[in-house]
Amino acid sequence: MNYPEPIFSKLPNIGTTIFSVMSQLAAEENAINLSQGFPDFEVSQELMGLVFDQMKSGFNQYAPMQGDMGLREQLVSKVYKLYGQVYDPETEVTITAGGTQAIYTAITALLHEDDEVVVFTPAYDCYVPAIELTGANPVFIELHAPDYGIDWEEVKKMINHRTKMIIMNSPHNPSGTIWSRSDMEELERIVRGTGIVILSDEVYQHIVFDGKEHQSVARYPGLAERSFLIGSFGKTFHITGWKVGYAMAPKELMKEFNKVHQFVTFAVNHPVQKALAEYLKTESHYLGIAEMYQNKRDLFIHALNGSRFKVKPSEGTYFQLLDYGDITDDIDTGYARELTSKYKVASIPISVFYKNVSQDKMLRFCFAKQNETLLKAAEILNAI
Repeated sequence: MNYPEPIFSKLPNIGTTIFSVMSQLAAEENAINLSQGFPDFEVSQELMGLVFDQMKSGFNQYAPMQGDMGLREQLVSKVYKLYGQVYDPETEVTITAGGTQAIYTAITALLHEDDEVVVFTPAYDCYVPAIELTGANPVFIELHAPDYGIDWEEVKKMINHRTKMIIMNSPHNPSGTIWSRSDMEELERIVRGTGIVILSDEVYQHIVFDGKEHQSVARYPGLAERSFLIGSFGKTFHITGWKVGYAMAPKELMKEFNKVHQFVTFAVNHPVQKALAEYLKTESHYLGIAEMYQNKRDLFIHALNGSRFKVKPSEGTYFQLLDYGDITDDIDTGYARELTSKYKVASIPISVFYKNVSQDKMLRFCFAKQNETLLKAAEILNAI
């Protein structure tokens, strides 16, 4: 049956995400899937046991709209110990159905038609559609290989009276780079005395390598006072399918956030929230994952020694970029398909994270996989 009238799409240029496309191709080709960013190893038995305990204890109905108070209190305690910023669990923390929902809610709660939002590309693909749904306009600042550094003079030129928001993401998906202290201080100077809100996507905050320190907006008073800090338990505890994240912000911002949140999802999985509150009490559960992922990163890139791919080690996240410029001049979307169909290793082409097609010869590989999987993929890539 056909709908009787043509549909005037609000997102006419949006199709199926590259993650779904490449994962489907990987399945069809029986390829090793290093494209979509999800771990393929076991979740903590302790955490799963805690969830079951909470189910047996009767926490199977709606949680409070802003989230379980015990979990909000644990997040406030964690952020204070790590970054020195004090949040009020009553008014400045909301538990969400994943980091993506938190990002969407913050964007739609604050933006109006013709507002402008600074977006650094390559950018995770959920930012721009949410901006466009509000009638606001993304303003793109391109970052490029190998360092993906920010030209702050260019940022200053993009700021005007219509600029409502700047979206930052560190550790950065897809490049695996992190913002430095000087980056954060420069951003703090730029927004001082303005009404600009910072949306800080920090879902990989606990996955930072080589002894470096995550630079959260919560470390900087001039940023914390105007920022949404977005986090994800899925990324931290390998539970991406549970879809639990959070937003933290000053109460004036969180009040507007919750006006939207209550109608988007209202409440998030109650027994999981109760279990996470208990699990967070042991700091090693989240402070220890950087070492685990660094070991996987090192295993993967060391296994690629002697390959024709050029490697700049990831600084954070569980993604590693590989430069294939010495292998072929093909565009990255074509070469990603060839790697999947011919060589049976699936990755993500970086150009899809840009507004304009990037000429960087880069593919993103997820190393949140079992060591055997990574070694097998590296063996194939080495033979190219």
